[in-house]
Amino acid sequence: MIRVLIAEDQHVIRSALVALLSLEDDLEVVAETGTGADVVSKALVFTPDIAVLDIDMPEVDGLTAAAELAVKLPACRALMLTGNGKPGHLRRALAAKVGGFVLKTAPPDELIAAIRKVAAGERVLDPSLAVTAWDLADDPLTPREKDVLRLAADGAEATDIAKELHLSAGTVRNNLTAIVAKLNARGRTDAVRIAREAGWI
Repeated sequence: MIRVLIAEDQHVIRSALVALLSLEDDLEVVAETGTGADVVSKALVFTPDIAVLDIDMPEVDGLTAAAELAVKLPACRALMLTGNGKPGHLRRALAAKVGGFVLKTAPPDELIAAIRKVAAGERVLDPSLAVTAWDLADDPLTPREKDVLRLAADGAEATDIAKELHLSAGTVRNNLTAIVAKLNARGRTDAVRIAREAGWI
């Protein structure tokens, strides 16, 4: 029997997934949650073989939960479920070494097959995302530039970022200028959007 944890914030979809998997003789849903923040705590209690995680959840997203799960309960493999195949999500999923990445639009039998494969130790990538995986561009940002951009994304001004990172305000402004140029962005806000969509911050 394959023990499954489901994390999906939309109640109707979560209930449908539970009902669907309950029809299978070899699958048992042992836990469900609507938030990524509960994934690890529930997994530690119910010890599932696989966690089916929606990427876009409140508080803690599915990819963050999957990365934490890999540390706290490495025996539980993760299968990501998403409404879209953004390159950034795929990049983070691959970096987090998740077992699989499937679109919500996939036919039910494909999802069930993916759960079985990931539980068996295989890796699964939705065929429609294979091209995206090949096209992932290399991250042009340095670790320092990412730190600066993350703080800028939260609305911090150059002086605040400088204090936080123990830099001069001039260095921070230079970093922001370099980031905008590297990403071919229209400005700071656009640079944040580009970096987030690509999964670099």
